[in-house]
This record gives sequence, structure tokens and C-alpha cells, in this order.
Amino acid sequence: MRALAAAATAVAAPTPARLRLRLPLAPRAPRSGHCRAAFPPRLLRSACSATTMGDETSTSASVAAQTQEPVEGAGSVKQQLSKLVVSSLSTTVPEVHVEPMVEVCTGKFGDYQCNNAMGLWSKIKGSGTSFKNPNAIGQAIAKNLPASDIIESTSVAGPGFVNIVLSNSWVAKRIQDMLVNGIGTWAPILPVKRAVIDFSSPNIAKEMHVGHLRSTIIGDTLSRMFEFSNVEVLRRNHVGDWGTQFGMLIEYLFEQFPNWKEIGGQAIGDLQIFYKASKHKFDNDEEFKERAQQAVVRLQGGEQKYREAWQKICEVSRSEFDLVYKRLNVELEEKGESFYNPYIPKVLEELNSKGLIKESEGARVIFIEGHQIPLIVVKRDGGFNYASTDLAALWYRLNVEKAEWIIYVTDVGQQQHFDMFFSAARMAGWLPDPKEKKLPKTSHVGFGLVLGSDGKRFRTRSTEVVRLVELLDEAKSRSKSELLQRLTENGKIVDWTDEELEKTSEAVGYGAVKYADLKNNRLTNYTFSFEQMLSDKGNTAVYLQYAHARICSIIRKSNKDVEELKMTGAISLNHPDERVLGLYLIRFAEVVEEACTNLLPNVLCEYLYNLSEMFTKFYTNCQVVGSAEETSRLLLCQATAVVMRQCFQLLGITPMKTTTDPNPKQNSLG
Repeated sequence: MRALAAAATAVAAPTPARLRLRLPLAPRAPRSGHCRAAFPPRLLRSACSATTMGDETSTSASVAAQTQEPVEGAGSVKQQLSKLVVSSLSTTVPEVHVEPMVEVCTGKFGDYQCNNAMGLWSKIKGSGTSFKNPNAIGQAIAKNLPASDIIESTSVAGPGFVNIVLSNSWVAKRIQDMLVNGIGTWAPILPVKRAVIDFSSPNIAKEMHVGHLRSTIIGDTLSRMFEFSNVEVLRRNHVGDWGTQFGMLIEYLFEQFPNWKEIGGQAIGDLQIFYKASKHKFDNDEEFKERAQQAVVRLQGGEQKYREAWQKICEVSRSEFDLVYKRLNVELEEKGESFYNPYIPKVLEELNSKGLIKESEGARVIFIEGHQIPLIVVKRDGGFNYASTDLAALWYRLNVEKAEWIIYVTDVGQQQHFDMFFSAARMAGWLPDPKEKKLPKTSHVGFGLVLGSDGKRFRTRSTEVVRLVELLDEAKSRSKSELLQRLTENGKIVDWTDEELEKTSEAVGYGAVKYADLKNNRLTNYTFSFEQMLSDKGNTAVYLQYAHARICSIIRKSNKDVEELKMTGAISLNHPDERVLGLYLIRFAEVVEEACTNLLPNVLCEYLYNLSEMFTKFYTNCQVVGSAEETSRLLLCQATAVVMRQCFQLLGITPMKTTTDPNPKQNSLG
């Protein structure tokens, strides 16, 4: 609960220790009962091929890397082409400033397209310009492009669309350079250096459930993509660790277990049962309710006995959260409500001094233009709430942590709160007008519900929400059963150790849960189905795991040292399917850029699936092992595997150890 009694403002709550958590979470509970869902998983190393710089997945950027200036040729293909277009535009229409409009070309006349001509024509026609029409502007843009190894040729179509064909030799060199120097050289360049991503954030004394799944998975993937792009990411777990509910919990602990210090966490036991029992007594026992309310005052007043009990409850909760985080390999730094509590009075004082806070029906509020209800920052009883805590947290993130982009990952049902909260920050002068496109900025990453097969919110048969740890264990168990069956049928079970079986079952099971969520547009609801997510057909993590493993198998069966080939061989893109695959590989950076810019992980999932399909077509039409082009094509195989592994890493998925393809004869990858 975000509600705080006014007395709490006088006492600074202790700063929580840094938490290393791992798990996928859900939407914040309605702001009346805090629960921020989401958290980020950490890097998982590829398990295929030797590990050299070019074959490793890239993880979080180091501080040193974040301070380096971009090197020549850095950034996505689109970013590099945009630089050339900017130069051309300054020559073509020096009196007009416009942003370059470069997009992937879907037609057959080019690989990329510059679409500035029509917009420029609308700005300069009738002003005495020498250009007669948009096509003439397009011709000038094409002519004024600086000489570059990137571009093979250009052509102009219709009302000035400049089609750009990339040089095969440049594309091949870009791929080979990545293999030699590492996938990190393909990191896009984002306009921010430091970002806060606020996700997961469960409530203390409540177990994490399937409702937390989306926030955690989405938040972690966003964190990974930003980190890959050399942005310093402050992963924040804004847990609900302060508020009126703790009086109820502490008093129940004292009543039921007078010797709670001696027996420790055993006194609390199952968090769900403990919370429900204390809530039932609170609702039905007036004397207990009165003691619980007094316990809140004593806790917020800093009495040692109550602080110790509060800390024990938080400690037990964190150990429960960690069970989930470990399964999902997620890391977070906890800065809960109690951390920001001491900052609230000063923040409200600043807002009041700027004339933003008004009295309304006994509460203190901020009236937001366009909203019928005000943003309450101090309740009638003098207590603080979700909005006051969020304002204090935002102030801290802007002024102390110096974040340029603060991102909140919660359910779409909280959109109104964030609209009002962000508006209040702009009214205070903390944030610029979004139309100005300046930093710092804030974003709410909303997402839909996880549904059951009946189309309703996903629950157990007893109507209870599904505990996340149980759901993940079920995914692993089903994955292991499938794996054992396949290995037994193909006679390879003897080659696997128990540890390998466990790790692979976890990688496939947990990865399937993550991918099933991430492949959907986050704004939509999706139906949770083990059968669909663990299928080895279609756009699933399992299918992609097999696709990656088969590429590794192709390389392995060639009996060639790919590490040596990277240094001595060369890539050629003479066959049409070689070129299509090569072009799609080098689009990786701009896909990550788009996913970060629009905060849409599904863009990366779509790219990964399409890449696997393009590789299938390439492998079907281009013999690899034993062909005259074997070296080049093995390097294309290796590049595809490297990019797929980096996609897996960004999605928080661990690649499988080896191929266990259940239908090798039915798949063109063999």
C-alpha cells in the first residue's frame, strides 16, 4: 500500500540493501494497493561454438564503454545512411532544416529509401525555388549524397523517392567485421546515456503471482536492449515496503508468535497464508484493528521493536521473491517506497511553493488540465499516497541519479495515473514539453492482461491467482518431459548428464514462457498456454532454439575451424538468397534501435523469427558444406548464429546446448 501516515515523514526509513533478484513480473496493482510488476534477467552465454570476441553475446555495457565517443562506422545502417542524407540535404536545400527520412525499402528497386522530397516540396514551393517538383528534389538529393563505400547505386522514383542499393562488398565486410570484433560493434546509438527502468516491484508480504509476469519480462528485456546500446540502466525494483498494512502484519506477528525473534522466518511461514490471516483478523476484530493502527504509528515513529519486525517481514518476502528471480536470471536493485519516504516533505514543499498544491475537500491536491479528478498528494488524514511517493521518486531520479529517461513498466490500467503524474512534473518545470523532444523524459510502458483458456484473467481452479514460482516450475517440468522423450527416441539420452538435462529444461521452459509474452504487442492481452508456448512449430522459443542448434550443427559437421575462417576467409553475396540473408543480418542494429525507441520488445521477436525463416531459405537453396562457396557460407551460418544468440540474450533466453530436433528428416536444416 502506498498510503503513508503523516507521522512517517519525520523518520527516514533505512535504505534497503542492494538486491540481486531474478524473475518476470506483472502490472502494478491499482494504485490503491501498490504492486509494481517487472524485473530484468541477466545475460546468458551462448552454448554453441568456441568463444571468441566475435562469437560472444554482448552484455551490459561497462561504464568506460558508455563514455566512449562513437567510432567511425558505428551505429545502425539506417543511422549511417541518415548521416549521408543529412549532408545531402544541407547541400540541396541549405535554407530548410529537416530530419532525414530513411526507411527500409520494401520494393525491388532498392534496399533503403529516402523519403524527404515530398515534405521539402511542400515547404519550398512558391518561394522562388529552382526545383519544379518533388522528383527534381529527389534527383538533387541523390546527386548530392557524399561518396561512400556503403552505396552501390541510387535511383529516383515517382514523387522523389530516392532508392538506395547497398554495396555487396560493404555488406559482406560489415558482417565479417562483426564476426572478428564482436556483435557489440553493431550496437545502435541512442540519444540517452542513463535511464531508469522501474519494473517488477511486488508488494512486501505478498507472493509474486502470474500477474507480475509481464512487467518483469518486458522490463528486463528493455533493460537488456538499452544496456546493449551502451546506455547505463538503473534497474529499479520499487517494492511496496512501507504503509499502513504493516501495522496489521506486525501486530499479528506479535500476537501469534510472542517469541518471533527466536524462531525467525518460521513464524511468518507461507506469506499468502500469513497475510490473509492477519487481514481477516483486521477486518473482523475491532480491538485488533485498533492495535494495528497504533502499530503503524509506532513503526513510523521509529520504535526499535516495530522496526525489527518490519525488517523481518521484508526479509522473508525478499527471500520468496528471490526464488522467482533466480529462475528467470533477473537482476534488480531495490529502492522501495521506504527509500523515497524521507524526500516527500521537501518535494511537496517545492510543489506548494510553485502554487501547484491546493486544498480540496480536506485533501491536498494538484489540479491537472484535461482531467476531471485532481491528483491527490496528501490524503484527508494527512497521510501520503502513491502519487506523493512517485513524485518524490521522480525528483530523486532526476536530481540525484541524473537519469535522462525514466521508464515505468506497469499495466495499462494505470495509464491515467501516469498521465496526471507526468503532467504534474511538467507543471513543476521538472520535465520539458513532450513536443519539444528534449531530455529528460518519462514514459509509461503499459501492457495487457495474461488470460486463461476461458478468456478471463489467468487463475487456478480455486480462483486464486497463479503463483509465479509454481508456473515456472511447471514450464520446466513439461520441458524436461518432452526433452527426455525425444532423447530417448533418438538414442541420445546416454550422451546427456543430469546437470545438462536440468539446465536445458530450464532454458527451454523459462525461455518459452518469456518468448510467448514478448512476441505479442505489449498493449494487447494474451492467452497463457503451455501447449502453444512449448510447441516446436511456428513462432515459439522452442522452434527458434532448434533453429539455432541446427545452425551450430551445420558448422560443427563441416569440421572447419570457424575461428580461423573468420580471420582468413571472405564472405561473398553472389547468390540472391545470400544477399537477402546478409541484408537482414545487418538490419539487426536498427531493429534494436526501433525496439528501444518505441519500447516494443515484440519488434525484436519478429526479427528473430524472420531471420530463422530467411536462413532456412538460404540453406535450402545454397549448399554449404562441400560447395565451392563453403567458406563464405559457413561464415554466413556463423553470423546468423551470433545474431540469433544476441537476440536470445536480449530477450533473456538461454540458447540450448545442442540439437535435439524431434523431426530431423522433416526439416530442411537437417
